[in-house]
Amino acid sequence: MAPGRDRPPTYSMVPMPGELPVATWRLEHAWETNDSFEEHAHDFPGLAYFQTTGGLLRTGRQVWPIQAGDLFVIAPGDVMGRIQTADLVDSRGWGVFFTADALGPDAPGAHLAWRTHPLLFPFVRGGAIGALRLRVAEPERPEWEARIRALHDELVQRRDGYREAVQAHLVLLLVGVSRLAADVVGDLRENREPLLAEVFEVIERRYPQPLSLRDVAAAMNISPGHLTSTVRRRTGRTVQEWITERRMMQARRLLAVTELPIGEVGRRVGFPDAGYFARVFGKVHGVSPARWRRAGTDPAAGRDDAKSRSALVESE
Repeated sequence: MAPGRDRPPTYSMVPMPGELPVATWRLEHAWETNDSFEEHAHDFPGLAYFQTTGGLLRTGRQVWPIQAGDLFVIAPGDVMGRIQTADLVDSRGWGVFFTADALGPDAPGAHLAWRTHPLLFPFVRGGAIGALRLRVAEPERPEWEARIRALHDELVQRRDGYREAVQAHLVLLLVGVSRLAADVVGDLRENREPLLAEVFEVIERRYPQPLSLRDVAAAMNISPGHLTSTVRRRTGRTVQEWITERRMMQARRLLAVTELPIGEVGRRVGFPDAGYFARVFGKVHGVSPARWRRAGTDPAAGRDDAKSRSALVESE
């Protein structure tokens, strides 16, 4: 995709016929580049995991000195700064990039994949803040390296059953990412975003109740206008959109693992009016809460609903 006046180029992953939409490569001094990559973004998610300390990674507004155990979660749209070969001369790690299709035929297509698939939720963020930095504990680092190397070997060797093996290794990798990213507030503080951490802390504590932008601003003792502009600038979304995102995440969980009536699900996630809950859920997901629940228990319905959701997104 060509860059706009104020936007770097955005790249897509287009695999060759018959190839899986998954790519791995080593991030180290021997990485094959033409000296540098200019500032850019991707419309697919990725991970950058570093086994050793040394080198630099530029994402969004920040330049990160790489530490052993660093895991950067790169969401679609995250801007990656210019990468020079010299930046990685002292580093050793792996990059993993993929599309939602790699998770199998039942993964919902298009943009909604990032909102409905539990393993893709860590990648649902605005592109303004750059990649999310997580930390892998030292005892777990050999397992992470082995997991990514096994994924890489399957892609390179293509032995019988490699497609199923690649999918299994990718799922295990994303489970690990999801567990590391579970503490949203802690992650934001680690990434030196104290104001955002406080916003999410308020949302996490109060989303089951009536909650508005003004309520969040009052809890933080700042003006609604300042809060709106700051959060939008740093995440690409409004406070109300983040409140809705958190409520929808819990709604999906309740719809999937309980038999609560739809109205009760809405009430538990901050929507006393069942009709309003259904309208908001439908706007976010393209289907009603009842149809979303049926899609999770009936594979045929899931495929039909995925097609209808994709058609809705493409038409907007």
